[in-house]
Amino acid sequence: MSATDRIIAPIADDMEKFEPYFRASMKNNVPLLSLITNYILRTKGKQMRPMLVFLSAKLVGQICDSTYNAAALIELLHTATLIHDDVVDESSHRRGFFSINALWKSKVAVLVGDFFLSKGLLLAVEKSEFALLKIVSDAVREMSEGELLQIEKSRKLNITEEIYYEIIRKKTATLIAACTSSGAKSTGANDEVVEKMRLFGEYIGMAFQIKDDIFDYQKNMFTGKPSGNDIKEKKLTLPLIHVLEKISPSQKKQILSTIRNHHDNPKKVNEIMEFVVSNGGLDYAIEKMNLYKKQALDLLNTFENNDASKALTELANYTTDRNK
Repeated sequence: MSATDRIIAPIADDMEKFEPYFRASMKNNVPLLSLITNYILRTKGKQMRPMLVFLSAKLVGQICDSTYNAAALIELLHTATLIHDDVVDESSHRRGFFSINALWKSKVAVLVGDFFLSKGLLLAVEKSEFALLKIVSDAVREMSEGELLQIEKSRKLNITEEIYYEIIRKKTATLIAACTSSGAKSTGANDEVVEKMRLFGEYIGMAFQIKDDIFDYQKNMFTGKPSGNDIKEKKLTLPLIHVLEKISPSQKKQILSTIRNHHDNPKKVNEIMEFVVSNGGLDYAIEKMNLYKKQALDLLNTFENNDASKALTELANYTTDRNK
């Protein structure tokens, strides 16, 4: 049994029932829109976020109609942000498939993203899920702020470790935290429990993003070489930031100059990556990633040991042990 199968096992029936529920939430009478929503459903990922909602609910209480509303709301607004992100980044692929903007152009993609956003808002209003709507809306706001903060700092190449954590907390961890806190909230859990689950999700999200940034410095399982994509995109992540903060000002100036002016030179990029690894940048990032995972597991251990807690433990370990 794979890690994903073990994670989903306690909520397998609920995830199966969620599929038609989510499909119904996207129903519309516009042929082009129906074509695109069907394409999105066919190319969707593992639906890790709805899984987190259901597991968090099962950990602290009973899965109910409100839990399904929370999972659908998260997935609708998350899908909207992914579509808009692909337009902003001019990405032609998503999860190995063509992106919406690649197939139907940016104007259509933006409108489809708006449609998903409105569907999420309407679902919350029609079901009177105002507490859930606040949790998810706060997450979407923070995600936008995180993207803008990264753009602002990337232009000047002056991201400190503290700012890096703030960026990934807003960009990545806040949505994971919305999944776990809304799952708990859907069961009627008190504010203390909801906050603990929010923190659990935030720690998992931080570890997840650091792991993604570590991949850039590790050998790709297909090519046998590290990708270096972040440096090529002039994006400063934790391994590089840590090294920049401990080397001499002249060395720092030289590396930043290389990133600014030679980021499209594979040889120069590889030299920077080797310098980062040899100066402990990768080891430091791994240490921080594992620290966030430990904080998540420590929180989880304050809850009853049941099938959901075992699955969430598996998910926390998968976050840092995955190969892609």
